[in-house]
Amino acid sequence: MVEMFLNSLLYILQAHSRWMSWNLFLAFTPLGLSVFLFRRKSLNRSLSWWLGFLVFFAFLPNAPYVLTDIIHLVTYIRRVDSIWLITLILFPLYLLFMSLGFEAYVISLINLGSYLHRIGKTRWITSAELITHALCAVGVYLGRFQRFNSWDLVTQLDVVATSLIEDLLGKRPLIIIAITFIIITILYWITKQLNLGIILRQRSFMKSRQQSSKRVSQTEN
Repeated sequence: MVEMFLNSLLYILQAHSRWMSWNLFLAFTPLGLSVFLFRRKSLNRSLSWWLGFLVFFAFLPNAPYVLTDIIHLVTYIRRVDSIWLITLILFPLYLLFMSLGFEAYVISLINLGSYLHRIGKTRWITSAELITHALCAVGVYLGRFQRFNSWDLVTQLDVVATSLIEDLLGKRPLIIIAITFIIITILYWITKQLNLGIILRQRSFMKSRQQSSKRVSQTEN
């Protein structure tokens, strides 16, 4: 019984490790770019900055895209007979995977919002977020249903554009994109509030420690 459980566990990890690692790599690519683009001290926007900005938006849909990988969970639930493997391994594995990918999306946009605030465009933040959600909803649709990749925007832009225009003329693709946009928007708002709450608590904690250290220092003197 134990040996069967361990063999099933090994099978699940082997079956998921490669594609999950690759998808997380794609999801974290825009996060790394957001740090380079939006968190650096200089506010100058050179040619290399704009190229990085285009690459950032080309890869950004890969982060919320991980939410659609839940279809693989349904497939593997049908293959696995043990309720314990499903409950203790599959569900936590997919939850962690999707949480990490979407967290990369949220932090990327928080970095973008921070940059807009620094250049005096705070009023643009909400609009920029909504536009980004919409673009990513289109990107997720193209990736999941049309099987395009981020680099196809460079290698076969004409094919991507033609396919997108044809799809937008249909009712079903528009409904899928709209639902994806709503899901991304809601999950983003919730996750962003959680992140900002954690950041504020950390800042408050650090401020309290600094004030305590200052009072101790003054008392000793």
